[in-house]
Amino acid sequence: MSAENGTRSYKLEVWRQARGASSGRMVVYQVNGIDQNMSFLEMFDQLNEDLLRRGEDPVAIDSDCREGICGTCGVCIDGRPHGPLPNVTTCSLRMREFPDGSTIVVEPFRADAFPVVKDLVIDRSAFDRVVTKGGFISVNAGQAPEANGLPVPKDAAEAAMDSAACIGCGACVAACPNASAALFTSARIRYLSLLPQGQPERTSRVLGMVDQMDAEGFGDCSNHGECEAACPKGISIENIAKMRREYLRASLRAG
Repeated sequence: MSAENGTRSYKLEVWRQARGASSGRMVVYQVNGIDQNMSFLEMFDQLNEDLLRRGEDPVAIDSDCREGICGTCGVCIDGRPHGPLPNVTTCSLRMREFPDGSTIVVEPFRADAFPVVKDLVIDRSAFDRVVTKGGFISVNAGQAPEANGLPVPKDAAEAAMDSAACIGCGACVAACPNASAALFTSARIRYLSLLPQGQPERTSRVLGMVDQMDAEGFGDCSNHGECEAACPKGISIENIAKMRREYLRASLRAG
């Protein structure tokens, strides 16, 4: 750490891949003058400003809310989705977690269903297609229903909210050795199956979403548990067991 201003320096090994290219490579950059309280994305902002001043192409990296809400910022940092801390998104990670002078390896999430668009930006639209296959409910249009008209047991409401906390970042897929999307899909299936509004399409929803998940090329779940460990919202792997039960139930009813 610099004795003059308390800033830090890092060597970054960053995946660079041109738009539309089939291959890429790791490129090494040096960043200096980094405040330890900067977020990881703020550090990347400084790197890109340095690259632009040198007339070089900045590193493409996704971000939106920068408050740990939207899930678009996900990258693998030193081999771990979102970095070294549990239950933290990339944008919420602070540079004080990395020793001064250390080397940081930054790569996109790796999965066949998440093709690289450019550099660290991936295409997560496979998640959108999974949700579209059953992630909605049909309700009558008109005046808002009475709040007490559909009583929901407290335990069911809390379990539904826990599952609905998923932000769709894809860290579960990146962490899984099989690139499975079972945690994401099961979280979306379970919270609707727990609520009265989700009952009419309960059977078609789980069949459609699981079949679409498989069609997108995600791998099978083998219960390694890395998905739960990598999830910034702490979504429980219990959802996967519940999804399997829902799928069996729906298959028997449909058959």
